[in-house]
Order: sequence, then C-alpha cells, then structure tokens
Amino acid sequence: MGSGTSLGKVRGLGSSHAGAHHWLLQRFTAIGNVVLTIWLVTSIMLLPDLGYATVSGWISQPVPATAMILLVICTFWHARLGLQVLIEDYVENSGTKFGVIAALNLAVIGGGAFAIFSVARLALGGAA
Repeated sequence: MGSGTSLGKVRGLGSSHAGAHHWLLQRFTAIGNVVLTIWLVTSIMLLPDLGYATVSGWISQPVPATAMILLVICTFWHARLGLQVLIEDYVENSGTKFGVIAALNLAVIGGGAFAIFSVARLALGGAA
C-alpha cells in the first residue's frame, strides 16, 4: 500500500455503518433465545411427566404453541445470521460464497418450516 493518509487507504472499501443492523438483529435474537429457552426449560420441568400424551397436550394449548413457534423462528434466524457472518468472513471466492449462502438460506427456511409445521400439527390436534 502507498504512503497515503489513513482515510485514503480505506476510501472505497464500503460503508462503515452497514453492519450495525445485522449486529443488532443478532443481539435481539440472542435475547429472544435466552428468554424463550428459559420459558421452555421451566415449562418442561413443571410438567408432571414427559410422556408423549402429556407433552402433546401441553403443546396443543395456544400459549405454549405460540411461544414454541417463536422460539423456532428466533433460533433459526439467529443461526442464519451467525453462519452468514462466518461465511462472509472465511469464504473468499464470490461464487462459492453465493452458493454457500444460498444453501444456508435453503437449510434455514426448510428446517424452520418443518419445525413450525410440526408444532402447528401438534397444536391443532393432528398428532400421528
């Protein structure tokens, strides 16, 4: 690099404020994960037993089903944000980076949709 000023060395490398939104979302999802995980562990500990009938009866109530779906969304979103940063930092080839981020998005959407479908099916009484 040349002997220019510090500002001249970084000019044209991108916006310095573009990552704040991503960083805040990651922190908000982390807080949501902590709160909802504490709720989940406490709720499971308060159940009389951990049999299928008891747990499916509990999850079929509106509040636990809604909170569980929120936990699924928050967890998958948080995982996607963290893995996206990891990919952006360590995958150098732009084509490979695009492919890996596309695969990540598909995995997160697929896994989240399957988890939400499973909770909704239990909540609506369609247990197999």
